[in-house]
Amino acid sequence: MSDPQHPYGDAGIRFLVAAACLVVVVAGLRAAAELVLPFLVAVFLAVVSAPLMGWLQRWHVPRPLAALCTILAAVGVVGVFGLIVGGSVNEFGAAAPRYQARLQALLESGLRLAGRTGVPVQEWRALDLLPVSGVFDLLGGTLGAVASFASNTFLVLLTVAFILMEAVGFSAKLRAAFGEGTQFLPLQRMTRQVQRYLVIKSTISAATGLLLGAWVALLGLDFALLLGLLAFFLNFIPTLGSVIAAVPAVVLAALQFGLARAGVVALGYLAINVIFGNLVEPTLMGRRLGLSALVVFVSLVFWGWVWGPIGMLFSVPLTMVVKIALENTREFRWVAVMLDANPRTLPPPTPAAGGTP
Repeated sequence: MSDPQHPYGDAGIRFLVAAACLVVVVAGLRAAAELVLPFLVAVFLAVVSAPLMGWLQRWHVPRPLAALCTILAAVGVVGVFGLIVGGSVNEFGAAAPRYQARLQALLESGLRLAGRTGVPVQEWRALDLLPVSGVFDLLGGTLGAVASFASNTFLVLLTVAFILMEAVGFSAKLRAAFGEGTQFLPLQRMTRQVQRYLVIKSTISAATGLLLGAWVALLGLDFALLLGLLAFFLNFIPTLGSVIAAVPAVVLAALQFGLARAGVVALGYLAINVIFGNLVEPTLMGRRLGLSALVVFVSLVFWGWVWGPIGMLFSVPLTMVVKIALENTREFRWVAVMLDANPRTLPPPTPAAGGTP
């Protein structure tokens, strides 16, 4: 029983217990990354693919056939990604020494130019300013991690198939378990919001990747497919993702053609990202499906620490799912308000029929 003279005693203990539980959960997620990450990708693919299965069913396609067609579509998408990443890893490994030498020569030229202007650079070296080999090792290591993760493709697709088949009769299973009159409005609302966010974000990211890949291919850059795929994945990270995606393309253009072509590439990235990020995406998604810049940065660092490069790619979608879930509760809605970039637009939670949210 709590002491009325110390009303904050129990609250402090609950906070410490919750913090300890959070530490244990995070440590478990980090330790189980090899198992959790394929399942996470499978859930993402299943949620994005579910509207296709629903569309087929509305056209009176039998449920098993609709599920099979959806699974085959997911297999095709994952197969294309795997081919692009696998081929790009080999090409990047063969071309890295050549670009490394060009980058070092460019830095040496910059040092000589700085020396003529009176800057004391006599004892400087290009590798002291920028660890060229480390940069290319980091890029190669990231591609290698993605390629290694792609080796779990069979497990991912098998999990997607089971999730889609389970989703076909999940509503009937809930009604059988809790009664025909039971409604799950908060759960249904949260599911619709998460699915809407992931589908719209995936569509916008795909369009961004296609346009940027076509842009760099038109300008003659190497690795156009890889740069487009990189823009697709990084577009899930608001603001920071577009900047990170532009850096490799601009640097590659500077090494391959010079600074003038690099400026043209940068302008294309800027124009496409401004159009999609400031006009198309807010119109389709709404202002309330957003995160503050600080939350985006912290989630990027946190999930990157937990799960590495793959965690950084999924950092914002994961945080957005958590925000949507918290927004549909009464006790933790204040956390969703703190995470949002436009808290005034958050509507109050609607009362649930047949139970509390």
